[in-house]
Amino acid sequence: MLPKADTEERYGTIDDAELLAGALALVEHLGLTGEVTAFDGGSLPVYAVGGDLVVKLYPPFCRRASAVERDVLRALAGRLPIPTPGVRDAGEFHGWDYVLMDRLHGTDLKRAWPGIPRRERERLAVRFGRALAEMHAVAPPEVLGPPDWTAFCAERAEATVEENRAGGLDRMWLERIPEFLESVDLDPGEPVLLHTEFMDAHLLLREEAGAWRPSGLFDFEPAMRGAREYDLVAVGIFLTRGDRVLMRAFLDGYGYPEERRAALPRKVMAYALLHVYSHLPWYFREVPAPGATTFDELADRWFGVGRSHDQSPSGDHDRT
Repeated sequence: MLPKADTEERYGTIDDAELLAGALALVEHLGLTGEVTAFDGGSLPVYAVGGDLVVKLYPPFCRRASAVERDVLRALAGRLPIPTPGVRDAGEFHGWDYVLMDRLHGTDLKRAWPGIPRRERERLAVRFGRALAEMHAVAPPEVLGPPDWTAFCAERAEATVEENRAGGLDRMWLERIPEFLESVDLDPGEPVLLHTEFMDAHLLLREEAGAWRPSGLFDFEPAMRGAREYDLVAVGIFLTRGDRVLMRAFLDGYGYPEERRAALPRKVMAYALLHVYSHLPWYFREVPAPGATTFDELADRWFGVGRSHDQSPSGDHDRT
């Protein structure tokens, strides 16, 4: 049986052994066989079942997240050049929701990236950009919010200063957030299906015949509908990591219009502040920006786009 978790506070008191016992009971209930092992990390419990299945659990206060993940995965099935988990089953068990899905195989990009040669990284960035564009072309499922993107941005503008203050952001940056946000035109265009965390931790790769290829994209529980540039926040911080050449390669693969690229860094910087997971101190740790004192400078450092055949002015940004 899965433990009671009707609030986030109660969920936080549940230990790993209780969750595993509940997962084992669910697997037995579904008539599945194979070893059940927990994946590390993630905000929700996820378990491998044998070699080919994964079950993800959603406590009662996260019920909407299960519907989002289920419906987005069904909408994307077979539609992208990168595999996404196929949904085998979804339902409720002892008050928790679950989604049973196909297991993706490969090495997560976060671990693989340091060993991938520079030109191979650029090639992969093009492929990632193409995959995100194809995802954005899929009609967003009805379950996705927010219903009004402009109202969502206004709400986030009200909240982001205090959230970043709580995260430890320096007062100088906090004082400049409202003015910067007011200066950026955030006309969203037609809302698209957003992953919201298109980043190294959610992409898998496999090496075949000396070349790396994308083998998986997962974790769609935070998916939304909104402005396509919102998805470039995670791309710039956790994928291209401030590397101008890689960002250009990504945008080339995406097909982002050349004439709109000059204004792009400021727009993505605004969405970095408005993001539901906005955490600038974390971003500074991931991609340091020594000498930057304005959001325009920070936008250029994190989301700037190099010209063709440029060398990134700040190097390769390898993880060490």
